Amino acid sequence: MAEDDFRRWEREFDPGAPDEEPSAARGLVLAAGVTAMGCAAMIALGEVVIGTAGLVLSSVILLLWRIGM
Repeated sequence: MAEDDFRRWEREFDPGAPDEEPSAARGLVLAAGVTAMGCAAMIALGEVVIGTAGLVLSSVILLLWRIGM
């Protein structure tokens, strides 16, 4: 469910507050690496349009995931 926005805002200014969820940075890096490798393989196999579209789409998704949308 949705988190209280004020509590989220308070946590941003309190560096000592523990995070409620573990950091997803490792998962984000793994997803980005696998996606980039797959799209690079598609480009290497001659499917340049599909590989490029995959890279652009995955970059947008990862960017939105990183900023929390």
